Amino acid sequence: MDKAFFYLGASMLDFSVLNSSFANPTWISIIYAFLLSFVLGTVLALIYVKTFRGLSYSLNFLHGLVLLPIVIAIAMQAIGDNVARGIGMIGALSLLRFRTNIKDPRDMFFIFASLAVGLASGVHAYGIAILGTACFVVALIVLQGSSFASGPQFDGLLRFNLSRSADEQRLVENVLEGQCRHFALATIREVGQGERLDFSYQIRLKPQATSAQLIEELGKVQSVRGLNFMNQESVIEV
Repeated sequence: MDKAFFYLGASMLDFSVLNSSFANPTWISIIYAFLLSFVLGTVLALIYVKTFRGLSYSLNFLHGLVLLPIVIAIAMQAIGDNVARGIGMIGALSLLRFRTNIKDPRDMFFIFASLAVGLASGVHAYGIAILGTACFVVALIVLQGSSFASGPQFDGLLRFNLSRSADEQRLVENVLEGQCRHFALATIREVGQGERLDFSYQIRLKPQATSAQLIEELGKVQSVRGLNFMNQESVIEV
């Protein structure tokens, strides 16, 4: 029994056993494919968390990034070089309906990366899977640290309405300049049959300022009504 475990461990460490063909894989190469899919999927999930810039991320999406390469690797191992199996797999997948709406293009690239990792591991292209994941991670780190990809980040959306007066608008802008590091006018529209104006600002608060202080200062402007501050990501749909 001890000798059997010894030979199994030795074969696991011997990378020459991975040179089996895609049509007739060995058990060791299949195990490597699944393990590599899991490890690289976990790497993608970790780098997604480290480079995420929103307020919160979905745990289900993270689990999907880890599980998707394994599922794809299983599918590729099952299909092999058999065309009939491939057609049958496509027919089976066509019965599924994925209704998850992916709004962030960045999330879509992570999904494609997980698919690619699973495909490469499933066809025993281990070097491509490892190097491709490494290049993907390095590119994300470079984009994370570069200045052109960061841009001004905003803490949330500020909405209010006030009377149609240039003096009142100037007072509001003075408050924003005192409390915010960045602010940008998102929308402006007429309300109350044109007697009042409704404003929406994307704002980035100063380190010492808080949203409560901002609301308090704006509330001191006489004609300001309907103050509403909503935390959200920098890219919004107004």
